[in-house]
Amino acid sequence: MNTIDKIPTGKIGRAGKLVRTGVKVGGNYVKYYSKKLVNPDLDKEELNENNAEDIYNGLKTLKGSALKVAQMLSMEKNLLPRAYVEKFSLAQFSVPPLSAPLVRKTFKKYFKKYPEEIFDHFEQNSVNAASIGQVHRATKNGKELAVKIQYPGVAQSIHSDLAIVKPIALKMFNLKGQDTDKFFKEVEAKLLEETDYQLEIERSIEMSESCSVIPKLKFPVYYKELSSERIITMDWMKGVHLSNFTASDFDAEHAQELGQTLWDFYMYQMHGLRKVQADPHPGNFLVSEEGELIAIDFGCVKEVPEEFYTPYFELAKRENLENDDLFENTLAELEILTDSDSPEEKVFFKALFKEMLGLFTTPFHKEDFDFGDPLFWSEIASLGERFARDEHIKKMNGNRGSKHFLYINRTFFGLYHLLHDLGANIRVNQYQKYIKDAPK
Repeated sequence: MNTIDKIPTGKIGRAGKLVRTGVKVGGNYVKYYSKKLVNPDLDKEELNENNAEDIYNGLKTLKGSALKVAQMLSMEKNLLPRAYVEKFSLAQFSVPPLSAPLVRKTFKKYFKKYPEEIFDHFEQNSVNAASIGQVHRATKNGKELAVKIQYPGVAQSIHSDLAIVKPIALKMFNLKGQDTDKFFKEVEAKLLEETDYQLEIERSIEMSESCSVIPKLKFPVYYKELSSERIITMDWMKGVHLSNFTASDFDAEHAQELGQTLWDFYMYQMHGLRKVQADPHPGNFLVSEEGELIAIDFGCVKEVPEEFYTPYFELAKRENLENDDLFENTLAELEILTDSDSPEEKVFFKALFKEMLGLFTTPFHKEDFDFGDPLFWSEIASLGERFARDEHIKKMNGNRGSKHFLYINRTFFGLYHLLHDLGANIRVNQYQKYIKDAPK
């Protein structure tokens, strides 16, 4: 794979790269409509594939938050066309890495030493490269280590990157008004946290120690003395990425165990710790040779305040969806309904969210739930398609809900998709025994 010797870090340079990408996308539309004049039945599959290719190629050289947004969107399998999901998913762990001289320069800046002066052995070529950083193998004192190096300029370019992405997101998600700023500030705050590797080290140690009560779940050991604000050193964990495991001819019983561990891990965090690893894409998990689940990334951790947690999970109870007064009051607590809503808007959004929640909270209404059930996923897909075509929804302001929805909903959708890929039938409340057994 080709390496990158320089990443644009200035606003003008990064914006220029995106403008050139926009020109390519515009050309794709011209070609599409020219062909459609000849063939009115032409679908958008080729257009989507060309656009996804050009957008991804533009973002992968920028890296940072622009590419991170693509990675986040790749998890929204019911929102984007298939071509975008497939191409953007490469942002998880398959982008061009930094060149060896740039890696050595980064070490010199933060440690005043080159990597070969710190480790007994350091592999110059990275083993994988994602949106914010890349990983190298190393050894020291007989230990195999993974060294994650953040790309230069990522933290400094977050604000300008989001300013460029904002108009696209506003149109894509039908957001209007000044209140949209709360969502972009939430994304910016989380991305800034993800670039603070010293914070990630602290959280990784805290979360892995807290969640160690869950069986068949492993974490790497983190080494503060070999880490800095832009470099993290941890144990090298042997295993295959969860995406590779689910793409193989896997054993159903093994997948069932992995799925249960994954569910217990997330429910323990959510209900026991009130904070959660909010980036549940398959690149953040490995399956060990012994069949255990390994969690290897706590860069994105979302704290769940009590004032959001309580009403959010009140709506996961079926009886509360049927209690009209309680349902309306809870929607107001969660900022889904507002005082400025017209009577028509209140009626519309109450009905809309009752239908959505009735489907998405189905797993919480049962003792066991089969995430491999094709009916559940076909209902989600058809609901998404119907909402996407609904002209009434397009006229409404999509800017609704607490800012905390952004990462909590992302966590659950990502978790649901991982469990679906595993075909796991989950014991929904099993996690509760680990909360009871957890050390105080």
